[in-house]
Amino acid sequence: MTMTLTTRLSLFFLGALALVLAGFSTTLYFLARSYLYEQVEERLDTALNTLVAAVEIKPEGVEWEPHERELSLSHAGGDGLVSWTVRDDRGAPLPTSPVLIDDDFLAVATAALGFGDAGRQTVFHSGQDWRVSQRRVEKKAADSGTPAKPEPDAVLYDALVLTVATSLEPVQTKLRGLGTVLVALSAGSWLLAAALGRWTCRRALTPVSRMAKAARSISAANLDQRLPNAQTQDELSELGTAFNGLLDRLRDSFERQRRFTGDASHQLRTPLTAMLGQAEVALRHDRTTSEYRAVLERIQFQALEMRQIVEMLLFLARADAESSPPAREPLSVSGWVENYLARWSEHPRVADIRLDMLADDPLDVEANQPLLSQLLDNLLENACKYSKAGSPVSVRVRREASAVTLTVEDAGPGIPAEDLPHVFEPFYRSAASRRKGVAGVGLGLAIARRIAVALGGNLAAESILGQGSRFTLRLPATCARVKFAGAIQSISEVTTT
Repeated sequence: MTMTLTTRLSLFFLGALALVLAGFSTTLYFLARSYLYEQVEERLDTALNTLVAAVEIKPEGVEWEPHERELSLSHAGGDGLVSWTVRDDRGAPLPTSPVLIDDDFLAVATAALGFGDAGRQTVFHSGQDWRVSQRRVEKKAADSGTPAKPEPDAVLYDALVLTVATSLEPVQTKLRGLGTVLVALSAGSWLLAAALGRWTCRRALTPVSRMAKAARSISAANLDQRLPNAQTQDELSELGTAFNGLLDRLRDSFERQRRFTGDASHQLRTPLTAMLGQAEVALRHDRTTSEYRAVLERIQFQALEMRQIVEMLLFLARADAESSPPAREPLSVSGWVENYLARWSEHPRVADIRLDMLADDPLDVEANQPLLSQLLDNLLENACKYSKAGSPVSVRVRREASAVTLTVEDAGPGIPAEDLPHVFEPFYRSAASRRKGVAGVGLGLAIARRIAVALGGNLAAESILGQGSRFTLRLPATCARVKFAGAIQSISEVTTT
């Protein structure tokens, strides 16, 4: 059986509350019990001390003088009342002492305490518990001097046994009442906390249930739907905001994927349609060898274009799927870029390409040469494609702090501001490029951006409408040349000294 989060939280806190209430009630009960029993003991001690005060101890015996002492003792049992009796050393009650404890009770108390022994004990009699305290008073030892004459009519005893008792029923009744009240209050508090706690948990977790319900209803067909935000300024609100941000990114990803799929289908359908149309026209009737050759050449051109598109798509797919970066090796950009531009010597616009590089800048990076060549090919092709013949295409190499920058800048018409954020998306082509009929499929810059990321750098685009565009590649610089130059300088200083 699945237990909800509300139930788990409620059970946890209710269990903790039950332990707290049980501990508090038990502690309070035993503190009250200890206090009430201490009151009983104090009452019995006070009664014994009062009885002892009515006894005069003499060398010739012990005299009981209740009429000469004020005995503030009760003569009946009851709530907080003390019953008492005074007996001689033979166990007979004194004539002047009221028998407030019956013989049966005295027999039970004597069995528990022993006759004449001092002490206190709890005994059961007449259906209730009694607390009994007893003390023995004996005569003083006779002095060696002249013995004192006893007073006339004085009744002297060798010893007196003072017994006091009080019922524990009032104390036990109070404790039972206190226990009942504590149990009732604890149970009531627990039940109230259970109801309020469960209501609070459900109310607090209602936004989570709404989010879960909304999340279950989201599919690829309604990616614009969002989770309801709790607006509680707490963790639930942060969760809703974070999840909605994730949905925004997923929607953008789905949109790019859908656009990518549609553009790829369109780009592949165009050469396929042209190839099939040319083949159908050529097969309608017999043609000469030169005509067949011309048709095959056009089909070959379309097939090469389609192969280029497929290769670009495969590269982008591999760039998304591969988790390990391409192998990189130390590379001096200054020497490499000069050799690279030599490959453009037969390009129609080779005269427009200009290299701007400072010879004393340390331009060492770690890169994959084939991928770096492909990236620069795409940037130069793009610059030549969108700028007029005779306008300059600059290749600038610089060292900036801990990076080496390689910039390709043209003097073309520029990129509109609304199109600039999308130029690195696959198959994206501005409306102006489509109107002008500029050839291309919109994959060159997307591949260049993927290569830059794979090499550990980044590629950024800047453009001013009517003045041209600038694409800047930044790669992390290495310190190999700097360290080597420092070592050479140190060796030179040592040899000269």
